[in-house]
Amino acid sequence: MREKTALNIDEIPRLSQNQDILKISHDSLDYDITIIEPGFGSWLERMAKPTGYYSLEFLKSKNRIFVSEWNRRVLQTSQQYMNLYQMQINYNFNTNYGYEVNYKLYNYFIYFQIRYKQQLSGILPKI
Repeated sequence: MREKTALNIDEIPRLSQNQDILKISHDSLDYDITIIEPGFGSWLERMAKPTGYYSLEFLKSKNRIFVSEWNRRVLQTSQQYMNLYQMQINYNFNTNYGYEVNYKLYNYFIYFQIRYKQQLSGILPKI
């Protein structure tokens, strides 16, 4: 069995936005997240609800559900999930990551579920 490592939101190297790499950070916060996923950056610009559409509490609530299910699937040894869920996300539910990090993380989960036909919360998301 291959070893799985955790992806810690506050220890990700700072990268700039590239066609398939999206850095999520805020100058006043010590936290950032880097998403390396083909097509996500352009999807976020074209398809996602605009910044401010969701409340911070809504985003945190959904991210709690999505992160928990994501990490559960990482720990499963099933071949069904092996290639999609490779690293845990160390998202501390008691840490205030701010609106931008939560907004983009939430939208990544929406993008991921639509693109790979996954359901992290029991309902296939709509945009």
